[in-house]
Amino acid sequence: MIPDKNVFYKVDIVVIGAGQAGLSAAYNLQREGIKPGKGFVVLDDEFSPGGAWQHRWDSLTLSNVNGINDLPGMAFSDAVNTKETELQANIAIPKYYEQYEKAFGLPIIRPIRVTDVTEQNGRFIIRTNGIQFSARGLINATGTWKTPHCPKYPGWEKFKGKQLHTGEYKNAEEFIGKHVIVVGGGISAIQLLGEISAVTQTTWVARRSPDFRKYEFSPEIGREAVALVEKRVREGLPPESVVSVTGLPITPAIEGMLNKGVLDRKPMFKEIIETGVRWEDGTTLDADVIFWNTGFRHSLNHLAPLKLLNDKNGIQISGKLATQVAKDPRIHLTGYGPSASTIGANRAGRIAAIELIEFLKL
Repeated sequence: MIPDKNVFYKVDIVVIGAGQAGLSAAYNLQREGIKPGKGFVVLDDEFSPGGAWQHRWDSLTLSNVNGINDLPGMAFSDAVNTKETELQANIAIPKYYEQYEKAFGLPIIRPIRVTDVTEQNGRFIIRTNGIQFSARGLINATGTWKTPHCPKYPGWEKFKGKQLHTGEYKNAEEFIGKHVIVVGGGISAIQLLGEISAVTQTTWVARRSPDFRKYEFSPEIGREAVALVEKRVREGLPPESVVSVTGLPITPAIEGMLNKGVLDRKPMFKEIIETGVRWEDGTTLDADVIFWNTGFRHSLNHLAPLKLLNDKNGIQISGKLATQVAKDPRIHLTGYGPSASTIGANRAGRIAAIELIEFLKL
């Protein structure tokens, strides 16, 4: 049966996204007495639990993943044997999320994709590719995984080899015997450069070299970095990544890459040619693969009709943990700015739920 696009299911709050921040928000809405179904629903465009984790590359295991934080009310170790450190993150964490959703009976509807959100008569109209919704408040927890940033350099369409983004990567074995140009200067680019360079020939290209620092990352450094990102979004500026503030600590793995000469950065090329790339000075390099590790953008296109962006190309954020949209306090953005981390997502979900309940007087 095809849903009627003109019939709207009324709820108080709609949560968009069932990743860590979305699950945290859902748990806390329920804990604060908002009834599942009539009071709130969670809309998720995945076919199964796990959020973006189910799409991560195969070599990302529990031993090298960059932090797994327990969701509120249920520890990761309650669902997964954490002693098995070589378990793939793209299997173990979705398993945890699935058990979490079932344990608390969270009202998650999937797969359903939100196409746009508008306002009508004081309520939000959430249009989807399935059931349509009308809500008084909105918690957006869509993250960034669905909007990869891949700059299309001149000649993009001419390249005869393969081009892919971080979000499409599975393992290094598929590149054995091929020359891979790894593009990007963030943590994913460095990690995957190390992995791929161990099995085949690589060339590293980035606009600038990462800020490698000889220090051990600590909670204090993390808090200072988050505070700087929070300051930006409270001023309505586009958020920057926490890594751009903290730099990259020189781990033993990075130390090894530096010693082997793997981190010999080439400047960004000018254009792409059929067989590879060409720099400003006319130098060319043949390659079989161009691997773009150029980051992601916040998945907020569905909110465009609400005109939240300002003339600085940012969204001014307020609230206790910088999740509340200053222009419209009925909207909270979790996973945006300072809450775009596994550490910040839990607290952001909790505070967003509490502040929205208070504002709507539920």
